[in-house]
Amino acid sequence: MKLEAFFKPRSIAVIGASREPDKVGHRILRNLVDSGFEGGLYPINPKAVEILGHKCYGSIGKVPNNVDLAVIAVPVHIVPTVAEECGINGVKGVVVVSAGFSETGANGTLLERELVAICRKHNMRMQGPNCLGIINTQNHMNASFTAANPLRGNIAFVSQSGALGSAILNWALQNDVGFTSFISLGNEADLQAADFIEALADDEVTRAIGLYIEGVKEGRRFIEIAKKVTKKKPIIALKAGTTDVGMRAVSSHTGSLAGSDTSYSAAFRKVGILRVDTLEELFDLVLAFEAQPVPRGRNVLIITNGGGPGILAADACEKMGLDLPALEYEIVEKLRGAMPPHASLHNPLDVLGDADEDRYRVTLDIGLGSGRVHAVMVILTPQAMTPADKVAEVIVEAGKRFVDKPILSVFMGLDDDSYPIKTLQKNNVPNYIFPESAASVLRAMYDYGLILSSPSEEAPEIPDVRDDVIKQVIIKAQEERRVNLTIGESINIAAAYGIPMPKAMMARNRKEAAEIAETIGYPVAMKVVSPEIVHKTDIGAVILNVSKRENVEKNYEAILRKIRLTMPESRILGVLIQQMIPVGKEVIIGAVRDPQFGPLLMFGLGGIYINFLRDVSYRLWPLTRSEAKEMVEETKAYTLLRGVRGEPPSDIDSVIDMILRISQIMGRFKEIVEMEINPLCVYEEGKGCFAVDIRMTISQ
Repeated sequence: MKLEAFFKPRSIAVIGASREPDKVGHRILRNLVDSGFEGGLYPINPKAVEILGHKCYGSIGKVPNNVDLAVIAVPVHIVPTVAEECGINGVKGVVVVSAGFSETGANGTLLERELVAICRKHNMRMQGPNCLGIINTQNHMNASFTAANPLRGNIAFVSQSGALGSAILNWALQNDVGFTSFISLGNEADLQAADFIEALADDEVTRAIGLYIEGVKEGRRFIEIAKKVTKKKPIIALKAGTTDVGMRAVSSHTGSLAGSDTSYSAAFRKVGILRVDTLEELFDLVLAFEAQPVPRGRNVLIITNGGGPGILAADACEKMGLDLPALEYEIVEKLRGAMPPHASLHNPLDVLGDADEDRYRVTLDIGLGSGRVHAVMVILTPQAMTPADKVAEVIVEAGKRFVDKPILSVFMGLDDDSYPIKTLQKNNVPNYIFPESAASVLRAMYDYGLILSSPSEEAPEIPDVRDDVIKQVIIKAQEERRVNLTIGESINIAAAYGIPMPKAMMARNRKEAAEIAETIGYPVAMKVVSPEIVHKTDIGAVILNVSKRENVEKNYEAILRKIRLTMPESRILGVLIQQMIPVGKEVIIGAVRDPQFGPLLMFGLGGIYINFLRDVSYRLWPLTRSEAKEMVEETKAYTLLRGVRGEPPSDIDSVIDMILRISQIMGRFKEIVEMEINPLCVYEEGKGCFAVDIRMTISQ
C-alpha cells in the first residue's frame, strides 16, 4: 500500500503534544492512546516530562528511535522549523494540523510554499496543512483531533473540509457506521485527494470510497488516477460549490453554457465516479457498496406487504431506468403454491398486510432464485400481524444464501434505534426510509456495474490532417496580438482538419464582393469579418439568400454602415461571401478549455436559440467514439436526427466524426481556448454535414 507512513506507521511523534486537555496537541495524543495504537508513540514537548503515560521529548531529534509519521500541532510561525527538524531526522511523513497558511491570504501562502520546499528537500511527504488529521481503524490509529474514535467498517472517507469531516464522524458513530480510514486533506499543499485515493485502491478491506471535494488542483492527474481506482472499487463524490458561475469571460455559446460545475460532472463521468448531491445520498450509496454485491443487470424484484408502497417503488424504479421483469412461469407457480390466494404474484410481489416472516422467507428464496432478477427491494410497513424483528432476520439470512444479488430493505415508519433496523445495520443490509431512495441507490449500483464491465477504448486518431496549417494560423494571430481568429482563418483550420464548409471568400470592397458571388453562384450569404465581432447575427451583420449582383453590392455597404454605427471601434477586414447551402438539421459542436481538466466538448441543438434551449451534453477530452456517440444520443437533438413523423434519418455518423475532429484539434493545440461550429447543418443519412459558421479563440 502506498503512503504507508500515513496509513501504517510503526511510530508516531506528536509535535506540540500538550498537558492541557482543551489543546489540539493533547486531543491528538489522547486519540492515539484511546484508539489503541500499538506502535511507538512519542509526545514532543520541551516543557513536559510525561503526558498520558508516555515520556516526552524536547524535540524530534531527541527521540531515540526512527519516526515514520509526525503530527505537527504547533503555532504556524514555527511549523517550517519543526518540519525542517523532521526532515533532518528521517521522518517519512508529516501531518500538519496547524492552520494559518494559504487559507489566510498572501503571507500564509508564502509560508506554505516554504513548508512544501522543506518537505521536497528531504523527500518527506506532507498531509495538510490546516487539516483534521488521519485515521486508520485497521491498525487502531486515530491521529486526529476528532471528538471520538470511529467504528471499524469497510468505508474510507476523504474530505477537503475538516469541520464537515468531524461532523460526519460523529454522525457515523451515532448510526453505527464504521470506516476503514478517514483522511482530512486540508490545503493539499503536497498530498492531494488523488494520492490518498490511489493508496486506498490497494486496501483490500476498503470496499467503497466517499469523497467530499470543493476543487481539484491537478485535474488531469486526478482523472488519470481516479479512472484506474474506479475499476477496483466505487468512488462516491459530493462536490461542493455547484453554482454555475463561468470559468472566465467567455465569448462562445459553449463557454457561456459551461460553468465550473459542468466540468466536474464531465470529469466524474469520464472516470466513473458516482456523483451525489447531498451527504444523505452519499451515505445511502457507500453503505450499499460496503457489503452488497454489484448487480449484474437492471432488473429489480420488489417484495412488499403494502400495495401503495409497492406502487411507489415501481414508479421510482421506472423513473430511474430500472426494469421490473415478469417472473418465469415456474417461479410464479412456486409462489402460487406458497402464497395466499389474494397475494399478487406479479412484480411488485405483494405478500399482503398479514404477512409473517415465513411468507417473506419463501418469497425471498423463490424470487432470488429467478434468473431474471438482479436485485431485490424488500418493503415492510408496520402491521400488527407482521413481526418486523423476525422479517429483518429473514432478510439477513437470505443475503447470506444469495451472495451475488444485492438486497436493499425499506422498513417504513420504524425508529432508527429499533431492533429490526439495528439488525439490518449490523449485518450490512442497508435500510432506507422510503422506496425512492432505494431505487436511486440501485440505479447507481447498476451504473457502477456498467463502469466495471465497460471495455477500455482509446480515442481515435484522425488521419490526413494538416497540423502545420493550424500552427501557422495561431502564430500569425499571436504575433498580431489577436485572440479571436477571423472567419477566414477558422475556415483554413476547418479545411486542414477535413471539416466541410460551404464555398466562401472574403471581399474587401463592393465590386470584389459581387465578383466572388458570381464565381460561387447565387444565392449567397454575406457576413462581416472582424476580429472584434464574434456573434455577427446579434448585430445584424449577417445577410442571407442574396440572389442578385446589385443586391450584393448594396448589402456590402449596408453591413459596413451597420458596423460603423453599432461597433465603431471594430476593425473591419471585409465581408465574407459564402455559398448558401440546403436547409438541414441544425446542431452545435463546441469546445472550451477548462483550467482544471482541459478541453470540454459540447454538443446540442444549434442555431440562434442555443442559449435558450440549453439542449446540450458535455464530455472531457480525449473523446472516444463511444463517448461522442453518447453525447449525441443524450440530447433532444438526437430525436430530430433520427427522424420524426416520417422524416428520413440524418447522417449521425458524420456528426460524431465532426466531434472527434474537434476533440483532436483541442487536444493538439493548447493555444485554442474556445472553438465552436454553429450551426452544423446535417443532411440525410450518407449525405454528410456542413459547418455553416465556425469561430475560434486563442490564448496569447
